[in-house]
Amino acid sequence: MGREEQIINERKRKIKELKKLGINPYPNKFEKKQTISECLRLKLKTKVKTAGRIITKRDLGKISFSKLRDNSEDIQIVFQDKETPKKEFDFFKKYIDSGDFIGLEGIIIKTKTGELSILVKKIEILSKAIKPLPEKFHGLKNDEDKFRKRYLDILMNPEVKEIFIKKSKFWETVRNFLKEKGFLEVETPVLETSAGGAAATPFSTHHNALDMNVYLRISMGELWQKKLMVAGFEKTFEIGRQFRNEGMDMEHLQDYTQMEFYWAYANYNDGMKLVEEMYKKIAKEVLGSLKFETHSYKVDLGKKWEIYDYEKTIKKYTKIDIYKTSEKEIKKKLNELKIGYDPKVDKWRLVDNLWKYCRKKISGPGFLINQPVEITPLAKRNSKDFSKVEQFQVIIAGTEIGNGYSELNDPLDQEERFKEQTKLKEKGDTEAQEHDKGFVEALKYGMPPTCGFGVSERLFSYLIDKPIRECVIFPLMKPEKEVKK
Repeated sequence: MGREEQIINERKRKIKELKKLGINPYPNKFEKKQTISECLRLKLKTKVKTAGRIITKRDLGKISFSKLRDNSEDIQIVFQDKETPKKEFDFFKKYIDSGDFIGLEGIIIKTKTGELSILVKKIEILSKAIKPLPEKFHGLKNDEDKFRKRYLDILMNPEVKEIFIKKSKFWETVRNFLKEKGFLEVETPVLETSAGGAAATPFSTHHNALDMNVYLRISMGELWQKKLMVAGFEKTFEIGRQFRNEGMDMEHLQDYTQMEFYWAYANYNDGMKLVEEMYKKIAKEVLGSLKFETHSYKVDLGKKWEIYDYEKTIKKYTKIDIYKTSEKEIKKKLNELKIGYDPKVDKWRLVDNLWKYCRKKISGPGFLINQPVEITPLAKRNSKDFSKVEQFQVIIAGTEIGNGYSELNDPLDQEERFKEQTKLKEKGDTEAQEHDKGFVEALKYGMPPTCGFGVSERLFSYLIDKPIRECVIFPLMKPEKEVKK
């Protein structure tokens, strides 16, 4: 019998004993009057009634020390002979283990070493833990364990918990910023009959009640929010989960949180100004600073944001003129630079692979503009050069973290671009966009000039310099293989 199994059996025995004594090891309520954080701010000799989990336990005979943790803080609790009633002290020694939740009453004291503590006068068990807590450095030995048992990772590592407190602050800041600017938060469908709004491979499923196949959305209600612009709304946004059935790496997951806003009577220049202001606000609230290091880049959001031209940037780093170079020559350059690509895609998808190579050389902050019209089928053409679109992408630390544009509101132009996308899809391009006839029909009723922008939780992962998977509280995992006995 292993050590853990011995501990489990011993704790099960304690549960049986408690029940024989008429004590419920899992009561349904405890009146907690102070958090531990509040206890730590009270004067000495103040009476308290609090609760939490026993993290450590040291029994020294006539005195015992434990670390008690709740959502707010840790505090030392003390059981002392002649100060703690014998019945309570004996109960603690005999039945309480690390991992158990307890409620207690006591008074605030300072120990001989000067540590603020609670001298326990009364104790109540609230939840008996059967399995022992992992040791900080030996319990969760790899990422697989940490992600599969994230609750233990958070419990034993306060710095992991802090990630998700900051993440909550991140989305709270985004939401509050947009509401203060007059945007209305909306909800749009997660299940769609056509996967539109982005160049991505969707997840599909079957709708039993309607007996039809549907897709999980690949954008945060882009086409729906534009229909709301047609309906007369002028500023909308949505924050929610979206899904892309594509590769998994340090920066990308298949389901993640995204925000998109749409702003009538604005264009991409207005969008860039608003987004720069929003990103600065987010960094200030989440990090307390506009300066940070991430992915080996030093970033200062407080300095002037640069403008990067798509065509000129690619030419600068690869010597390729994207408008004059043939598809064959672009593939040759990709091979030369050891950049992977899908041979089925068209020239402009190959060009975009060149751009992704170039962006790694840019620390930012800034905006990438003047992308070819073939790459962004939902963006409005540039009024000065119809071969390009009014798109802007936020560039920080060698990557794109946010994408926006002056939205295409010409229904005839949009219809032609959808037809081109259909041809690409027929050639095997799984990321080509669906021809959404319902959206085109909506545009025919008239949509005002509109700026749209989207950003995902990748921005948060870059702000705190962590892989995206570490920033997801419960990442998707393959089921554990059952061990044959």
